[in-house]
Amino acid sequence: MITEDAIEFAAALPPTGGLLGLDLGTKTIGVATSDPDRRIASPVKTLKRGKFTVGLAELRELINERQTAGLVMGLPINMDGTSGPRAQSSRTFGRNLARELELPVLLWDERLSTAAVERELISIDTSRKRRAEVIDAMAANFILQGALDRLLGI
Repeated sequence: MITEDAIEFAAALPPTGGLLGLDLGTKTIGVATSDPDRRIASPVKTLKRGKFTVGLAELRELINERQTAGLVMGLPINMDGTSGPRAQSSRTFGRNLARELELPVLLWDERLSTAAVERELISIDTSRKRRAEVIDAMAANFILQGALDRLLGI
């Protein structure tokens, strides 16, 4: 199941179990995880994006290690609310993940997530090199925490 509706996503989840947050880029996939009670997100790592099957194997490993109940994937909506090619690519990737992993997938509006994370990293004087290393996982964390906050209100 894949949805952009948090209520529908919440209904498809078991009572407990962590979520994985994904920030899908053209070259990398940032990954974050939540605690089993779905309250706090934490950045995990950045995966190189290549063939779908290779990335799928890495995600399966993370899902099994962390006993993941569902996925929250960033959806790059344009600032005016329209969907462009990147959003369509994310929807396709999400549909493929939902089918292959048999987990519910929530597509979460990620407008300005990377910019917000970059501003935060700059404010704490993170070097340019270190920002490049962590920005995707931190963006996934930002996306996942936004979704967790919404799910807590349901």
